[in-house]
Amino acid sequence: MSDGRTTEKAATPEDITRLFVEFSNAGAADAVASLYHPDAVMAYPPGEVTRGRAAIRELWASVLAHNPTFVPEEPLPTLYFGDDLALTSTPPRDGAGARAQVVARQDDGSWVRIIDQPEFQTPTS
Repeated sequence: MSDGRTTEKAATPEDITRLFVEFSNAGAADAVASLYHPDAVMAYPPGEVTRGRAAIRELWASVLAHNPTFVPEEPLPTLYFGDDLALTSTPPRDGAGARAQVVARQDDGSWVRIIDQPEFQTPTS
């Protein structure tokens, strides 16, 4: 994190969501950004795309400046494509529809988000 401590890395795809909540609630935008690949793509804010870790860090810094509180959400089963790519998702408690992320294993064995769809509405009939 920004105070000189070593930032915990995600050992599993599911760790990313837990760490996101911990880092966000601590107001640690640098640590949140570390959960993303340097070239990650995030569909946020709604209707826009944020590209790259630096831009994602700036976005989260502006969000976290308002001191939001994030609550852990129970993950749905992770879907793996081989050993190094996975799809993670959670049904959000706030009724936003769904959250989904494509994550990739790095050379050091840790996982990072490469594509993040933090919220989208599911179609209604």
